[in-house]
Amino acid sequence: GLAADDKKAEPDNTATNERDRSSEAKTSGDQSNSSADLKITQAIRQALMKDPELSTTAKNIKVITVNGQVTLRGPVKTAQEKAKIDQKARSAAGRAQISDQLDVKGSK
Repeated sequence: GLAADDKKAEPDNTATNERDRSSEAKTSGDQSNSSADLKITQAIRQALMKDPELSTTAKNIKVITVNGQVTLRGPVKTAQEKAKIDQKARSAAGRAQISDQLDVKGSK
C-alpha cells in the first residue's frame, strides 16, 4: 500500500529499512519459509510477471503461501484482471489451495 511509498521519501534510510523489514514481516510474514511454499509463491509471481496484459498494480499483489494454502491480496483494476490472476495462480500453484482476497479498485 501507500505507507511503504511514504517511507521511501524519508532521508534516513537505516530507520526506513528497519521499519520496512518489520512491517513486511507482518503482512507477508504469514509466508512460510518451507521450500515448497516458497516455490509456489515464486511460480505464481513469475506467471504474473510474464503476462503483458496485466497492469503493474496487478503484478504487485501480495502472494502468500503457507502449508500449500495461497492467499492473493491487493488491489487490481478490473474484475477481468482479478479472474486472470486467479486462473494464473491456480495453474502455477499446482494442487495448492487458493484464497482470492483481491480487491477490484476500478481505474479512476
